[in-house]
Amino acid sequence: MVDALKIQQACDVIRQQIAQAPRVALILGTGLGNFAARIENAVAVAYDQLPHFPCSTAPGHSGKLVAGTIENIPLIVMQGRFHLYEGYTMDEIVMPVHVMQQLGAEILIVSNASGGMNPELSGGDILVINNHINLTFRANPQITALKESMRTNTAAIYDPGFIKLALETGQQQGFHVQPGCYVALTGPNYETRSEYRMLRKIGGDVVGMSTVPEVLAAYALGMRVLALSAVTNIATPDALKETTAQQVVDIAGLAEPKLSAIVISVLQSL
Repeated sequence: MVDALKIQQACDVIRQQIAQAPRVALILGTGLGNFAARIENAVAVAYDQLPHFPCSTAPGHSGKLVAGTIENIPLIVMQGRFHLYEGYTMDEIVMPVHVMQQLGAEILIVSNASGGMNPELSGGDILVINNHINLTFRANPQITALKESMRTNTAAIYDPGFIKLALETGQQQGFHVQPGCYVALTGPNYETRSEYRMLRKIGGDVVGMSTVPEVLAAYALGMRVLALSAVTNIATPDALKETTAQQVVDIAGLAEPKLSAIVISVLQSL
């Protein structure tokens, strides 16, 4: 169960260092952390300076909270997230979402790097997640801290208005973006040929090792959610190529301007 006292203690430390309560929270995934450089009046706090906070160990995750403003919107950004394959529990992974929500955030924007399975996708494309398949086989973070006020209906986890705006932004700015289904696995290993075939058959467009825990927690807490996936490699089961962590980081970095454009559009709409 996510410990309310631990959440409060982390919030107390953060409040001492930030100028105003955030309205928007962002979680930046593999290779996408440079978006934080856009923040004005930025204040950075390393995760290891926050009580009870996990620390990022995955490649491309710098492990800092950065607070400030973009487009005059106060926000707080996680440069790096936590994964099940790092040995963290589900409650540890979603604790930062509880912290950012308690600080004042009403919106969560999540980004990740993923492997593409839909043949319409190419490396560097953006998938706007409108559904997911949770194959982490871990307890839903809503289960251990369920309150009457929490939402459990999963029909509208991903905000339709944000999805529409993200798709329009890509169309207006000339880059490929499409809606689709994200499959969440535990990792850290990449998928086999047979796994790719199976995941595609059950409806997956992309596959990754994150996002779903944070999204479920945010939705349960009443936050509006937008999730964006940078496609870093295309899985062709009959001609599968080796994928390295560095390749994922590099291609995710190339997709960063597209993700940034979508996030800026969302902030401008608020």
